[in-house]
Amino acid sequence: MSNPVLVCALRGINAYEVLAGALKGLTQCRERLSTSENLPQVVMALTPEVTFRQAILFFTEADFVTVTLQEYTYHSFQSLCFSFSVGESWTCRAESLYTYLHTGAQVLCTVLLIKPGVWSQNLARVLRNLHLEKFTVVGMKHTNLEPAIALGLLPSEVKQDPAALDAHCTYLTSGTALVLCLQRPNAVKKLMDLLGPEDPKLAQALDPCLWRAQYGTNTVHNGFYGSKSYQMAVWDMKLFFPEGLCFAECQMLEEEEV
Repeated sequence: MSNPVLVCALRGINAYEVLAGALKGLTQCRERLSTSENLPQVVMALTPEVTFRQAILFFTEADFVTVTLQEYTYHSFQSLCFSFSVGESWTCRAESLYTYLHTGAQVLCTVLLIKPGVWSQNLARVLRNLHLEKFTVVGMKHTNLEPAIALGLLPSEVKQDPAALDAHCTYLTSGTALVLCLQRPNAVKKLMDLLGPEDPKLAQALDPCLWRAQYGTNTVHNGFYGSKSYQMAVWDMKLFFPEGLCFAECQMLEEEEV
C-alpha cells in the first residue's frame, strides 16, 4: 500500500489474449532473473465484465483519450488512458469508453479473395453463405494477380519452400480471381473461422462445413485467401480497392487512411 501503482485501460485486437501472452513472457523473464524483486507485479482483468467494473473504480469518462492506430507499432495496443499516481495528466481527445463497452463489437471490414477456378463455379453459393453469416459486400472486383501481389498473399512458411512457392504463385496467376471486401462486426475473425485451416484435408478433419473443406482440394488449391488480422485487412483494402468502397467512411478507416 505504500508504493504507487500504475493503472492502465488498454484497447486492442484480441486484447485479452495478447496482454495475457505479454504478461506470461514477463513472468518467465522474472523467473530467469535473480533480481526478480525489481520487476513490476502485474494483474489484469480477464473478462469484459470485470474490465468494466474495475474501470469505473479508477476512471471517469473524461479521463479517457484516443489516438490513431498509425501512432503505434504493429504489435502495440491502442492506449485509451494512463493514470499516474504522481499526478501527471495527458490531454487528448476524450472518448466514452463506457459507451464503447456497451456498444459491443465494432463493424469492421476484411478482404476475401476467391481463387481462380473457384469463384466462377461457386459464386452464388459463396454469396449466399456470406449473407447467412451477416456479411455485407462493400467492394467486389475481378483481378488478374501480378506475381508480386500473389507472393504477398502467401504465408511465411510457403515462402521458405521454393517448390511450394512456385506452385502457389503459378496457380494464383493462372486465371482471374474475385476479390470481395466484406463488412460486419468482428469481420476478420469471423471470416477466418469460416475458412478454416489452409490445408483442406485438415479443415475436413476439423469440420466438413469449413469453406476450405468444401471448396479446396490441397494446400495450393484451397479455394480462398482471407485477411488474417485487422492490420492485414487494412493493407489488403488499400491494395485491392484504392478507389474506395461503397459505404460511408467510418472513423477507424479514416484513421487508417483507407
